[in-house]
Amino acid sequence: MSAVTADAIARLLARRGYRLTGPRRHLLEVMEGMGDHFAADDVLSAAPEVGRATVFRTLRLLQELGVVCQVVLDQGALAYRLAPEEHHHHLLCVECGAVQDFSSDALEAVFEDVQARTGYAVEAHRLEVYGRCPDCLARDGVPRDGPAPDGVARVGGSRAG
Repeated sequence: MSAVTADAIARLLARRGYRLTGPRRHLLEVMEGMGDHFAADDVLSAAPEVGRATVFRTLRLLQELGVVCQVVLDQGALAYRLAPEEHHHHLLCVECGAVQDFSSDALEAVFEDVQARTGYAVEAHRLEVYGRCPDCLARDGVPRDGPAPDGVARVGGSRAG
């Protein structure tokens, strides 16, 4: 999954009838260069010439257009990231803070089942999975397919101990 670029977002804004003002263009470029995830304050710091209200209005608009998504980090802090075009969920490393997008047809089937069993018309859902990434596990000497560290449950496996 690849994130959308500032140029692609600019084209989407134009197609949807939104103006691409100088400050808005600058914010798109700042966000594209921010990497994995960023807080609104990071954007404000990187673009001090753009007003606070413009930053938050732009983030809200980009969320509505589906090109920026919110991520709830391990300790509850809210972050943003440029989103891939397809529906996705997030894996978050509790050790290094890395965020990775993933999608799953099996998960989508679960939400369809919830809808069928409850009668709800599910309009949206958000899922963040917290754990330790392969790099952090490797740094701690835990083989990728080996037993999980004490107190850590592997999905589909048992708790090591």
